[in-house]
Amino acid sequence: MATQTFRKPGGFYSLKGKNGLYIRYSVIALIAFFLLVTSLFTIGPEEVGVITRFGKYVRQVEPGLNVKLPVIERLYKVAVERQQKQEFGFRTVEAGIRSEYTKVGTVDESLMLTGDLNLADVEWIVQYRIVDPYMYLFKVREPVTTLRDISEASMREIVGDRTVNEVLTVGRAEIASSVHQKMQELCSEYSLGIRIEQVVLQDVNPPDPVKDAFNDVNQAQQERETLINQARSEYNKVIPKAKGQAEETIQRAEGYATERVNNALGESARFNALYREYVKAPEVTKRRIYLETMTEVMPKLGHKIITDESGNNVLPLLQMQLTSNN
Repeated sequence: MATQTFRKPGGFYSLKGKNGLYIRYSVIALIAFFLLVTSLFTIGPEEVGVITRFGKYVRQVEPGLNVKLPVIERLYKVAVERQQKQEFGFRTVEAGIRSEYTKVGTVDESLMLTGDLNLADVEWIVQYRIVDPYMYLFKVREPVTTLRDISEASMREIVGDRTVNEVLTVGRAEIASSVHQKMQELCSEYSLGIRIEQVVLQDVNPPDPVKDAFNDVNQAQQERETLINQARSEYNKVIPKAKGQAEETIQRAEGYATERVNNALGESARFNALYREYVKAPEVTKRRIYLETMTEVMPKLGHKIITDESGNNVLPLLQMQLTSNN
């Protein structure tokens, strides 16, 4: 092949060598640009970078601008500061002020058998955070799928130990707490590098074919609880009052009995003392008692007329009331 030549002022010369030089420089520039681009990378504020060399873990880099060896080193970005979630029994179609959800394709994971052989449709959310990027990337092949399997297995185990009434009503908080604890134990056992932040029972309903019957039963149970609470309220009003009145009556009776006993003891002691004096001087004691008694009785009689024993002689009227007053 003949070399192309061009006629220019000043003579003939070949451009073949200069074109090759341009191509070589261009290739070198492209390679250098490629190496530079593949060497520099940026880690976001919520992430950490994990570097592997020929598939082997080498180091972990923090947020910011970093450098790695091109081609032979590979970068994995792991969001460690971001709280992530998994939904079970439903899916969020559009998040916002009025979020939209769908249950299409989720019935198999939400329909569960309870301990009393009833069915419940359980919807829940698992919120988690990656705490160990190395374990998350290299200890388990598919950590997200494994976490879903752990969550579903734990929920089925806990729900299967309880009655349908507990699942639908009073046991929801305990179920969420038990599932949270069970999931964390399994995540630690499997070295997932994940911490379970929260398990939330979003909604628990009976299956659609029997939902109306379950709602009637729940309404009847709520009415029963309402009546029981009302009865307890009336009980707390009446019974303590009756007990207080009974206690008050008993205390009054005991006080009255004590008073009567003490009075009887006092009268008995007074009589015994009087009797002892009487034994010492019967006539004097008799006269003293007579005079004391007359002193008490006479002022209460008002006007008096005194006669002798035969009633023949009437003594003059005595102003005993006035005398007694004086």
